[in-house]
Amino acid sequence: MGKIAAAALGLLMLVTVLGGAGAGGMLSGFGSSGSTQPSRAALTDIPSDYLALYMDAAATCPGLDWSVLAAIGKTESNHGRSTLPGVHSGANYAGARGPMQFLPPTFQSVVAKHPLPKGGATPPSPYNKQDAIYAAAAYLCDSGARDGRNLTDAIYAYNHADWYVSKVLTQAQAYASGARFGADSAPTAAALQAINYAQGQLGLPYEWGGNGPSTGDAGFDCSGLTKAAYAAAGITLPRTAQEQYDAGPRVPAGQQLKPGDLVFYGNPDGGIHHVGLYTGGGQMIDAPRPGKAIRIEPYRYRGDDYAGATRPVESPV
Repeated sequence: MGKIAAAALGLLMLVTVLGGAGAGGMLSGFGSSGSTQPSRAALTDIPSDYLALYMDAAATCPGLDWSVLAAIGKTESNHGRSTLPGVHSGANYAGARGPMQFLPPTFQSVVAKHPLPKGGATPPSPYNKQDAIYAAAAYLCDSGARDGRNLTDAIYAYNHADWYVSKVLTQAQAYASGARFGADSAPTAAALQAINYAQGQLGLPYEWGGNGPSTGDAGFDCSGLTKAAYAAAGITLPRTAQEQYDAGPRVPAGQQLKPGDLVFYGNPDGGIHHVGLYTGGGQMIDAPRPGKAIRIEPYRYRGDDYAGATRPVESPV
């Protein structure tokens, strides 16, 4: 699958394009227990013909939520609205074509294996929105999205970069609403800005006490990253993980996390030792430890000492 066209995509546009290792793990929230409904953000942003196609095409793959297809369509071409080369004609610098940015060999292999429904182009074309969206659903399904078992791996197969997985999952969460996401699951503008900033730091080294290149440091430690991310959104956080946990406000235990929440590890009574920035889909961006780069990884893992989450909404200090 080709890389995305370099369009300006608002708050979710990345500061830098940094790839990384594959993002594995199961995506929570977008499982096989039924499709979500479009949020107000989705209804405002997605053209009605595209929205209908995303929902219809996702139904061909059990466990694939339409919002993931829509998030890819947003990221690749702003739902066909981009005027960059390769969206409506020609190809981008990598040879990708159409609103879902398929490389021709990939598109042809998908179409050969999965005949597309009537109503598209004859022969099928990656420039045709119906053909492209149904082909994208089939490609994701073959890559691990069926039954929601390996959706993060499927998105990574679509574009081999951790930042891409994070961006798609965050956008999908903003588009989706319904019982499985809570009554109000869309991230705030500040949360999106914080995530956008953190995505731009992927690949930088962990540095104990690090506050980032803007201060002369090579990288960040965990709380330095979250503090800088929210500072970019106009919200001031304390410096250490324990202080950030204490500042709150806390996300009640059992409540659905939202992109932008801070997730903490350790003993809440004075022993918080790590913090990450939740991006949706069970993933977080964090500066894990010395010798490791800032990366995307599951926020829950075997043997963790997860302590809870906070949801910054205003300067707590």
